[in-house]
Amino acid sequence: MGSSVRAGEAGIAVSVSGGVVRRFGLFERLDGAARVVEVSAPAGSGKTVLLRSWIGESGLSARTAWVTGQREERDPQRFWISVADALRGTAPGSALVRPVTAAADLDGWAIIEWLLKDLAALGDRIWLVIDDVHERSAETLRQLELLVMRAPDELRFVLATRHDLGLGLHRLRLEGELTEIRAADLRFTLDEARELFDGAGVELSGPALAALHERTEGWAAGLRLAALSLAGHQDPEGFVASFSGSERTVAEYLLAEVLKRQPGPVRRLLLRTSILERVNGELADLLTGRSGGGRILPELEEANAFVVSLDAARSWFRYHRLFADLLQFELRATDPDEFPALHAAAAAWFAGHGFSVEAVRHAQAAGDWGMAVRVLADHWLGLTLDGRAALAYELLAGFPADMVTADAELTTLTAAREIARGSLEEAERHLDRAAAGSALVPADRRGGFHVLVALQRIRLARKRSDLPAAVAAAQELMDFVEAADAVPQGLGEDVRAVALVSLGEVELAWQRLAEAERHLAQGIAVARRIGRPFTEVIGLAQGTRVAAYRSLALAVDRGTEAIELARQHGWAEHPVLSSAYTVIATVMVWRGQLDEGERWLRNAEATLRTEAEPPISMLFHQTRGMLELARGRYNDALAALRAAGNHAELLVKPHPLPAQARALTVYTLLRAGDIKSAEQALAEMDEQQRNTGETREAVAAVQLAQNDPRAALKALAPLLHDSAPLITPARVGAYLLEAIARDAAGEPAAADKALQRAFDIAEPDGILMPFLIHPAPELLERHSCRRNAHATLAAKIGALLASSSSEGTGPAHEEPREMVSLEGRQIQGNGLGQPGEPPREPLSEAEMRVLRYLPTNLTVPEIAGELYLSVHTIKTHVRHLYAKLGVHGRREAVQQARTLGLLAPSPRRR
Repeated sequence: MGSSVRAGEAGIAVSVSGGVVRRFGLFERLDGAARVVEVSAPAGSGKTVLLRSWIGESGLSARTAWVTGQREERDPQRFWISVADALRGTAPGSALVRPVTAAADLDGWAIIEWLLKDLAALGDRIWLVIDDVHERSAETLRQLELLVMRAPDELRFVLATRHDLGLGLHRLRLEGELTEIRAADLRFTLDEARELFDGAGVELSGPALAALHERTEGWAAGLRLAALSLAGHQDPEGFVASFSGSERTVAEYLLAEVLKRQPGPVRRLLLRTSILERVNGELADLLTGRSGGGRILPELEEANAFVVSLDAARSWFRYHRLFADLLQFELRATDPDEFPALHAAAAAWFAGHGFSVEAVRHAQAAGDWGMAVRVLADHWLGLTLDGRAALAYELLAGFPADMVTADAELTTLTAAREIARGSLEEAERHLDRAAAGSALVPADRRGGFHVLVALQRIRLARKRSDLPAAVAAAQELMDFVEAADAVPQGLGEDVRAVALVSLGEVELAWQRLAEAERHLAQGIAVARRIGRPFTEVIGLAQGTRVAAYRSLALAVDRGTEAIELARQHGWAEHPVLSSAYTVIATVMVWRGQLDEGERWLRNAEATLRTEAEPPISMLFHQTRGMLELARGRYNDALAALRAAGNHAELLVKPHPLPAQARALTVYTLLRAGDIKSAEQALAEMDEQQRNTGETREAVAAVQLAQNDPRAALKALAPLLHDSAPLITPARVGAYLLEAIARDAAGEPAAADKALQRAFDIAEPDGILMPFLIHPAPELLERHSCRRNAHATLAAKIGALLASSSSEGTGPAHEEPREMVSLEGRQIQGNGLGQPGEPPREPLSEAEMRVLRYLPTNLTVPEIAGELYLSVHTIKTHVRHLYAKLGVHGRREAVQQARTLGLLAPSPRRR
């Protein structure tokens, strides 16, 4: 499609042929507007285009009087004559408004009275649209205010202006008779921008369109000018990448409609402050060498001159991105030598007022590297403690590479960045280089320098889980803090909080839980006292893991506290929360709240950084595996547990997580009926894992599957006391397995006692997962019939087992003639279907493969997927199996197959 430029709003409104965007949301606001509408926005915001489109879309052309005028035409008489003519040109006004001709003794006030008399009988609605109201003279505006206040209700006013009008509109606002549409309302959304470019026949990729939309801030003229320039362009993506306020059409527009309209002092302020991302009156006065900035900036905002206030007090302002581009372009063209001096002055002002980030950036732009280093090093700890480490690394990237290697302070900061990236060897080299160059650090800065180095040593030791090194570095740092005048003023408590939390993190990695809990608590207390919420969040999140060893409820409370505090400061997706999210997810899964666990796992996944937190990564995948196991998705569970195992080598040894993951793998294989693979998984455990309580439980589970309850009880014996080294869910599992083994061994009283103990431990934390991993529905049913204790918990377990069964994920799922399982061997027989009698016909190899899946929870489609067969084929095999075994359902088939020795026997029930 072609495009054309037409005269319109503010001189250069662009209409893309076929590309007018129908802005239905704004149309609805105008349709339901009050008696007076003020559309106030900068030049090129689309005020005129919006109003003309709305009038056309709403069918109001015959009842709309449109009035505009040239900038230089400010005569009230001529303006009001044009208003009268426009009103007379409408269908309702044609019979009421008399013609008005120019006369020497006719002024605007007289015409207003004339119009009010003529319109007094107005019965049908008329819309009077006055465009460019800001161009009218002060006298004309006073006359307009009179007309607005005295006009009949059926005369509606739509006033388009570049800045707010002094028409007593505040009274209308209070009375509910004013609708305001401002610049923010007129900004194009991304979808509207896409519609505009599609209408112009311009194809842009999603990222390119998003970049252009962000650059223009949705400014209608900017988007339309871009579309005009892009029509037929050979390299649209390249054009977007370089698009700025200095682009010819945009620059011409902004120069003509904004900058050249300003008086000399205002232009000077705009040009010299364009180097700033934000400006206030004091800073403007500094850079211009004049006064009045505190008055000019708010006036520019009120005039919609592409100046935006940043705070409620309207003390800080910024310029529209494209306008700032133009201003800098003009400054380079007129005073190119001013840039270094302006940046240097800005750097000094920002540094003196505590705005370290801007101070560093302007010092770098001025080439004052010494100042940039000093400010960044002095505020590095503060930036990281405020959760802005990424910003600190961004500032570090602004230094020349040769300077980084030559300056000991910058080298230390580079080591910090490498630690965050996980490049630990590189970080150590930088720290060694910094230590070697410490003599070159000015004497008055060495205290802060030593603090930075010591903090990085602690972080490095923590990442390596090197407890001795971390303890030594932390103690050295805290001794240094105690030394008089050793630490820069105000940093002592900050350093103490960081050292304590870091030490607690390392002790947690080494499973020194009491020490970790103590140091984390001390660090949290210091951080809370000195107002360092980010450090407090780190301590709370890491403390979530410690709390989990004491109480799952406490872990949830601690994690929730960390998350809520982080959300208050905008850190809800920060990696420091990965620990809290993952632990809460784990607790939810242990409680059998699988959907909740899934939700928390998604939160954890969004924050997880594997290279930074191997224990959390492993716990995340392990919890995912447990969740999939509970849902009966065994392949997914095994895949997640394999992913967990990939992180095991990164953990400090010994660590409980690898044994827990391996035990879950064994349980998953057993639930899938693959006893041989479960045995192999146990055989592959190293010596340390074999001696853990989790491994003993896994051994017992395998022995129960092999119908050897006595061996299972022997494996469990060291775990059946309160001092056994087990987390609470594993303790529940140990007693549950004992109950199953006692029941299978013919000891119902002992089984009941062991099950009672499992309930006693599980109930305070609501732990349900062990009862899903080791299902024993008949045992639970008998127990609940004999006792009323733990009735609520037993009911929840029963509901979960029933729910999982109905979904095809439970141990007792029964879907006659549709389900299959595993474990068995082919035999000869005649299939009479009586217990103990062989089948009438021998089972084929294919039927035996299907039979092995009958004890599992897999549905027919899932079995078909496992065996790479069609669903129809599996159903046929199931029907043949039932016929040969003389049964009518899955459970009967399994029982008969076990009786005949085709499947391994289940634990005996009494």
